[in-house]
Amino acid sequence: MLLALRINILAKGYSGVSMETVQAMVKAFNASCLSWVPEKGTVGASGDLAPLAHLTLGLMGEGRMWSPQCGWDHAKTNVYIKASNSFPSSFFLLSFILSFLLFQVLECHGLTPLVLKPKEGIGLINGTQMMSSLAAEAVERAVGVARQADIIGALSLEALRGTTKAFHSDIHAVRPHPGQIEVALRLRSLLHSDVFPSQISDSHRTCDRVQDAYTLRCIPQVHGVVNDTIAFVKSILTTELNSATDNPLVFAERGETISGGNFHGEYPAKALDYLAIGVHELASMSERRTERLVNPSLSELPAFLVQDGGLNSGFMIAHCTAAALVSESKALCHPSSVDSLSTSAATEDHVSMGGWAARKALRVVEHVEQVLAIELLAACQALEFLRPLKSTTPLEKVHELVRTVVRPWDHDRQMSPDIEAAHTLLREEKVWEAVRPYMDQYRDRLGLKPLPLND
Repeated sequence: MLLALRINILAKGYSGVSMETVQAMVKAFNASCLSWVPEKGTVGASGDLAPLAHLTLGLMGEGRMWSPQCGWDHAKTNVYIKASNSFPSSFFLLSFILSFLLFQVLECHGLTPLVLKPKEGIGLINGTQMMSSLAAEAVERAVGVARQADIIGALSLEALRGTTKAFHSDIHAVRPHPGQIEVALRLRSLLHSDVFPSQISDSHRTCDRVQDAYTLRCIPQVHGVVNDTIAFVKSILTTELNSATDNPLVFAERGETISGGNFHGEYPAKALDYLAIGVHELASMSERRTERLVNPSLSELPAFLVQDGGLNSGFMIAHCTAAALVSESKALCHPSSVDSLSTSAATEDHVSMGGWAARKALRVVEHVEQVLAIELLAACQALEFLRPLKSTTPLEKVHELVRTVVRPWDHDRQMSPDIEAAHTLLREEKVWEAVRPYMDQYRDRLGLKPLPLND
């Protein structure tokens, strides 16, 4: 992603880099020849200078590179032979032959190391592409986990025999935040309705409970602002991915070169701090719902969702894992962009720390996926204790999906493979794919437009 984004920026023509150099980078990209780049060492002010310098080093034949064909190796062959009486002449002949046989990564793919022209050195190492490439992954994964969090939340609400009244469209119409309205609609399309009736919902229709806990009742409000946060960050990032972030910038049509500050990473850094804070709430809500599922005083289900409690610990430790991940993410949500340390003899006297903002945002997103994977397993296990009653068709499809990779919990076993399997379902958006046709069916019955193809 880093190499692709750098090519995209250089191709805009404001960096003073020759077409030959850009074409050489494209060839390296197409051959998947990737430089070794450290993840730490950028303060995100003169762009991601250190990572981009390492990216360029490999393309110049220095340092290490990787490709599917060669694995990790030197970027190019460097053979230094010094004459000595202690080595026979056959040694030098062998070394000379090996220098042609031991092709390194660039030579292995028929690529020539870059030879930089004027302005190209600074043109290749200035920009925000490392933080932006990590940000792109974080945003895409956040989009996927946010919409699947709604499905998992609906599954938990069903298992806890909650009410759907809090998702009535009139409630959300008078507080019309886009994310809140969309999440409430998703919940209505998944839970008991005339389109998709639920036997579980019917079974407690006459109960005396007035309203549910906030982690159930307020899913549209909390998940909604997460969706709006992701959309905001995506808009910032889309502009950043397609912006000239070099310095100086070359305006060739009028023959002028101007020094400025487009390399400063404050835009992506601030947005990524916001993303981490926003998406973390999905895990915060999820962990509390898991607590309700495993706590018999809150769920009226067997303790820790297993028979023979005491002999079996069930989901007790899985919930501890969710709590640990949520706690760690709270620390990671501290904004890195509020920090600044002067560098480069006080010329770069304000920096964004965008590299760290990107790395920790991506880690928070991964924690959210893992916490929701645990809730998904717990909610499916809870449904086992409500049988033979059935939930709605879309939620039963989710249960069936999970049971293709994880069997019910009848006695204690190693749980990490189950969590990893559920995490994979979320990473591959299988949960979303399982219910999307039914969401479209519900929307169609209400005369609403189907979900966009890229949603």
